Amino acid sequence: MRDATLAGVGRKRYSSADLRRPFAGIRATSDPTTFEERVACYLPRLRPGQLFAGRTAMRLWGLPLPFRWRPSEPLDVAVATGSTPPRTAGVRGRRIAPGRAVEDRVDGAAVVDPIAALFLCAPELEDRALTVALEAAIATASCYPGLRPDRPPATLDSIERRLSEWGRFPGCARVRAQLPHTRSGAESPKETETRLLLTGAGLPEPMIQYVVSAHGRFVARVDLAYPQWRVAIEYEGDGHRTDRDQWRVDIRRQRDLEDLGWIVIRVTELDLRDGGRSLVARIRRATSTR
Repeated sequence: MRDATLAGVGRKRYSSADLRRPFAGIRATSDPTTFEERVACYLPRLRPGQLFAGRTAMRLWGLPLPFRWRPSEPLDVAVATGSTPPRTAGVRGRRIAPGRAVEDRVDGAAVVDPIAALFLCAPELEDRALTVALEAAIATASCYPGLRPDRPPATLDSIERRLSEWGRFPGCARVRAQLPHTRSGAESPKETETRLLLTGAGLPEPMIQYVVSAHGRFVARVDLAYPQWRVAIEYEGDGHRTDRDQWRVDIRRQRDLEDLGWIVIRVTELDLRDGGRSLVARIRRATSTR
């Protein structure tokens, strides 16, 4: 109420029945319907020493999560161990040992760094989702969907150092177990999922972002490749379908690769939904012909 008074909002208007109450002490003209709106609504309640963490921090940084955001998902807000976390509807209070998280800002919101956010989410993520998040955290491609380009850089070495600094925490063993399966170079979550699907099915590990050249001329850079068999695997996101120019480039690139004797296998999300059985069988057939 004090903030409302300072902003020139009277008690009568503040208590008006037409205003929404997304959080205790917060008034809005309409219910927040997006993640960004939920965060913006809570910002006035965020006190010094409180940071968005966990799932909320991962979403703010654009790190991929296997869970679709829903309005019912609580905001994760953390404080240092020894302090009292917020206790209000729609918020999950957490504690972080001092020195573990680095405070940063995303669109004016105080937030833990991406690696701390990932570590805090580790107990909630299955192995594949954890590897996808790790590869996103170390991604350097500007085209990686959703990732904030201004996030702090990370490498496998820096993640290993942070693991040592954090010591024991829930999910630490699972993060360590997935690091040997984590690769740099992925440009989307689905590329990582596709690679893990293939290796999980017993196929050799494909090369990531493999550059195909002919007579010293660049031909294409493919998402995943078995160059020994000239098999290229390309994940087709919606951008490849809806962008007319990209669609034309994709067709021309496929023709160029096929002219050089490559088999090009184009993958969509539908190919991954059934556990990828048909896709794996198709790739097995392609490699066996070579």
